[in-house]
Parts: sequence; structure tokens; C-alpha cells
Amino acid sequence: MIIAGGSKCNSLGVPGEEEFTGKGVSYCATCDAPLFADKPVAVVGGSDAAITEALHLAEFASKVVVIHRRDQLRATAILQERAFAEPKIEILWDTTVDSMEGDTLVKSLKLNNVKTGEKSTLEIGGVFVSIGFQPDTEYLKGIVTLDPVGHVITNERMEMEVPGIFAAGDIRGDSARQAITAAGDGATAAIYAQRYLTGY
Repeated sequence: MIIAGGSKCNSLGVPGEEEFTGKGVSYCATCDAPLFADKPVAVVGGSDAAITEALHLAEFASKVVVIHRRDQLRATAILQERAFAEPKIEILWDTTVDSMEGDTLVKSLKLNNVKTGEKSTLEIGGVFVSIGFQPDTEYLKGIVTLDPVGHVITNERMEMEVPGIFAAGDIRGDSARQAITAAGDGATAAIYAQRYLTGY
């Protein structure tokens, strides 16, 4: 058996997010950035992934507002330097999103400053949520060992602790979360699964 369940993007879980997903709310700047050319957009998050999304969006959008709940980013120093040097990127510190609002498309975000309690509204043409991923492994709990986040654990042959079960892609703990590496995992898993079956 080869398990390639992948992972899903974490959501904020705020009012309007589900309603406007695909209508201005996105989880992939690489996929959707060109759709927001010359529009102001927001990125929620402060990790490497979030800042990478913001830098990519700056190539298309008129303005990119990074909304981060802390007073410093978690992204690596080099990404932070690039973001701070990009004139299109603005960072809102200590801020969370209370809700997403609009009509047929998302139009604005209701924001909350976690230190002062001040409420504000940010008019945007789109919002990109980048607050991590959750592996799709709920159905594997109690069957195989999962890491603290919920990823499956494999060796370099993609073998799991249960003989005959292999895994590939984002579901693995040390996945690079890229299509090309997932494909490589799949090829490796297929080779060793065949060897397992044939005894080779």
C-alpha cells in the first residue's frame, strides 16, 4: 500500500473565509497571483511561506499588506530583508483578522490589534492565508505512529513502520511540500513497494 494523502492548508476559521474562498480568498499565491494584478491584497501569516507569498504577490499587486499576530516575523532573515526592502509590502504587526466581508467577492477585512484592542477595516482586492498545513492523516491515528503535527514517519525508502505500507508527498514529516519532490517520493515508494512484493 502506498499512502499519498497530501495535506490541506490551515484556515483562519473566521466569518466570511469559507464563503469567499475562490472569490478573493486564496491559499496559493503561486497559483493565483496574476488574478490580482494592480489590486491591493493581504497576506495573513509571518512564516517563510507567508513572506515568500508576499514577495511573489508584490510582482503583480499594487500593494501587499502582511498581517501578523506577533511583533516580529518568523521568516528567515534573508526573506525578512527582502520584504522590508520591497516598497509594495507593508506589515501590520500584532494584528489578527476578525472577519472577511464583501458581496460577490471579498472586499475588506475586519482587523483587531491584539495589544491595544483597536478595531480597523482594511479594504483589499484579495487575501492570501498562509498559516501552515495540516497533513491528511486523521484516519491513520492509532494505526501508525504520527509525529506531533500529524505527519507519517518514513525512512529514505518511503517505508513506514508497518511492513508493506509506504507513503509519499506532503503527508510525510520531512516533505518539502513541492510537486516535484512528491513525485520523487512516489517513484521511490513504487520501486520499493514492488521489491517488497517480489522479495527482490
